[in-house]
Amino acid sequence: MFQRLIRTLPVALALLAGAAVPVASHAQGEPIRMGAVVSATGPAGFVGDPQRKTLEMLVQRLNASGGLLGRKIELTVYDDQSDPNNANTFAKRLLESDKVDVLLGGTISPAAMAMAPHAERLAVPYVSTGAAQALVDPVRKWVFRVTPSDRLQAQRMLQDIKDRGFTRIALLSENSGFGQSGRKEILAVAESLGMQVLGDETFGAKDSDVVPQLTKLRGLKDVQALVFFVGPGPAGAMTMKNYTQLSMTQPVYMPSAVLSPEFIKAGGAATEGVRIPAQAFVVPDALPDNDPQKKPALDYHGAYRDAYKAPAMPFGGPTADAFNISVDAIKRAGSLDKAKVRDAIEATTGYVGLLGIYNMTPADHNGLKVDSLRILEVRGGRFTLAK
Repeated sequence: MFQRLIRTLPVALALLAGAAVPVASHAQGEPIRMGAVVSATGPAGFVGDPQRKTLEMLVQRLNASGGLLGRKIELTVYDDQSDPNNANTFAKRLLESDKVDVLLGGTISPAAMAMAPHAERLAVPYVSTGAAQALVDPVRKWVFRVTPSDRLQAQRMLQDIKDRGFTRIALLSENSGFGQSGRKEILAVAESLGMQVLGDETFGAKDSDVVPQLTKLRGLKDVQALVFFVGPGPAGAMTMKNYTQLSMTQPVYMPSAVLSPEFIKAGGAATEGVRIPAQAFVVPDALPDNDPQKKPALDYHGAYRDAYKAPAMPFGGPTADAFNISVDAIKRAGSLDKAKVRDAIEATTGYVGLLGIYNMTPADHNGLKVDSLRILEVRGGRFTLAK
């Protein structure tokens, strides 16, 4: 149904690497222009592709229901091919040439960071899906972030570790921006909780194994739990395979970057038992009926399945929240005046999204708290709520 409707629109939706994808509809007056940069191809394509599809689905649904403020949404998406330099170029184009009213996206944190200065310079609201803490700390007037930061993930991981009676950990982190930001947060949070980090190893994003690093960690005495802070891609499965090869037994924690069926498929039995701080919408059927996030999570999964005849991937959730929070802010602002929309985003309170319940303030342009993250565990070859 979705694909048939899309083909009736004035502009085709053929996503080419580095090309814009306009989802345009004519309405009375000018359309509301929303622009996004995603990594639909390249190494992070498995993350960016569901983000692109989520945006197209949501725009189609909103336009079919009458649009926003009596106008249709015109969405322009650029594929940065997982290259932050392209994200920088496309963000500039969206703001200066395409004249978008709201900017979304940034699949990987370096791309999201590259986009932020343009939004600040041109005073356009930017709702980012990047995870870097530096996007909103310190606060930037025009930049918001919907994903839980690496700081929140570190807090939730170590909180669960401590709740299980463990206080001595070892850390392995990827030398990417995300991995090293996560490492920094793990070290800081561990100190604040009175926990000991007995080992601290890093590895390269292109390394084919981490056996030397894990061998060092295995040789340490008294380590009770392991934190592997890796980014999206093959590193998570590779790390767990090496962990299994070395007959290591301590419980393992990883960030939500590994929340993909590909992680379990590539890692197989080695991924069993991995614990991950994650959003509730990843496992909607496991949520109790009184959980406020259950209905929006089920609605999203159902809509995505209907649109694409495939299950929804976890990576589309942040994009859905970024889009929906922007739409909600425009409704409350009753205007496309960028300053009013910015103020409305900043005043977002009690908004039930897929990633959590958002309460933004002038001092907090993310609005999520630690309790927005549930602990998931790989059991029986799937992600489940941890007990």
